[in-house]
Amino acid sequence: MSRRALTLLIAGFLVLALGVVGAFRPVPYVVLSPGPTENTIGEVDKKPVITIKGRQTYPTSGALSLVTVAYQGGPAAQIDLLTALRGWIDPTVAVVPQETIFAPDRDPKEVEQENTVEMTNSQDSATAAALNELKIPYSTVVTVVSTEKGKPAEGKLAKDDEIIAVDGRPAKNVDVVSEAVKAHKPGENVLFTVTRGGKKLDVTVPTVAGPKGQTLVGVLMQAKYKFPFDVEINVGDVGGPSAGMMFSLGIVDKLTPGELTGGKKIAGTGTIEPSGQVGAIGGIAQKMVGARKSGASIFLTPADNCAEATKAVPDGLRLVKADTLHDAVLALDALRTGKGNVPACEAG
Repeated sequence: MSRRALTLLIAGFLVLALGVVGAFRPVPYVVLSPGPTENTIGEVDKKPVITIKGRQTYPTSGALSLVTVAYQGGPAAQIDLLTALRGWIDPTVAVVPQETIFAPDRDPKEVEQENTVEMTNSQDSATAAALNELKIPYSTVVTVVSTEKGKPAEGKLAKDDEIIAVDGRPAKNVDVVSEAVKAHKPGENVLFTVTRGGKKLDVTVPTVAGPKGQTLVGVLMQAKYKFPFDVEINVGDVGGPSAGMMFSLGIVDKLTPGELTGGKKIAGTGTIEPSGQVGAIGGIAQKMVGARKSGASIFLTPADNCAEATKAVPDGLRLVKADTLHDAVLALDALRTGKGNVPACEAG
C-alpha cells in the first residue's frame, strides 16, 4: 500500500471515529414528543379520573381526553447529538434549546414541583369554571400562604389564616384584600378579620412603604374554593395547567343528563380560568399527534393556538376553536345534534 493510500485510510478512520464519538456527545437540547392521553370521563389505573361525591352524576360515553407532551433531555440527562438529529428529521417531534424548558438558574426538581402545584391549581380552577358554567354557587376563601420576613405581617398573620374581611369589608378575593391595603397610607393600620383554628380573630397590622412607594404589609395570599360537593381528580404523573379545559368539560359532562360527546372520541387542550376563559398552551403540534393516535377525530383548540395548530394538524383531525368553556360546550352540543355553530380554527 502506498504512503498516500495509507494516509487517506488513516484520515478516513479518524474522521469516522470522530464522527462516532461526536454523535454520542451530549448537547443542550430537549426532544418534545407526543405524550400519553387520558380520558377525563374514563379511568386511570382502574380509578376514575374525575370522582364527584355529594351530587348526582349521570352516565357518560365516548372520550374527553387531555393530551400531554413527553420530553427527553434536560440538565440532569442531556441527549446526545444523534438523538437530536433523529428528532430534527421526525415531523412528529420538536427539538428545542434546553433553556426554553429549563431555565439555566432553575433546579429541574423545582420545575417538576411547580408543575405539580400548577396542576393542582388547574384542577381547582377547572372545578370552579364548570360550576360557573352550570350556575352552581360556591364560595371563595382568601388564605395566607406566608408572611415576608421583617415585614409587619410577620408574627401577626399566620399560614392558613382565612381572611374574612379587611377594615370591615368582606374579603371576596385576593384583589379586594390587596386594594384595601393599598388604600392606606404607609404607617397606617389595617384591620384583618381572620379565622384561625376555628376561631374568629381581629388582627391589626401596621403598613409600610414598598420599594416603589406602594403600601404593603408583607403577606402572600391565595384564593381557595369551597365547593358544595367534593370533586376529586386523579391523573397520575401528569403535571402543568394545560389540561384545565378538559377537566372542566369532564365535570360538566358528569353533572348533566345526556352525553356531551355523543359517543365520539374528542381530545383537547387549554388552560382554564374560573371565569371559563381558555388560555394558550405549548407543544400544540405534539399534542395533536397524540390526540390522533388515541383515536380522536375532534380537537378542541385554544383560540390563541389556532394559527399554529392549522399548520401542523394531522390528517383526520378536525380543529374546533374554543375561546371559553361555554364556547366548547356549545360546540360539542352542535357536533352531537347537528344543529348550531361549530367554530373552526383558521390559519393566521
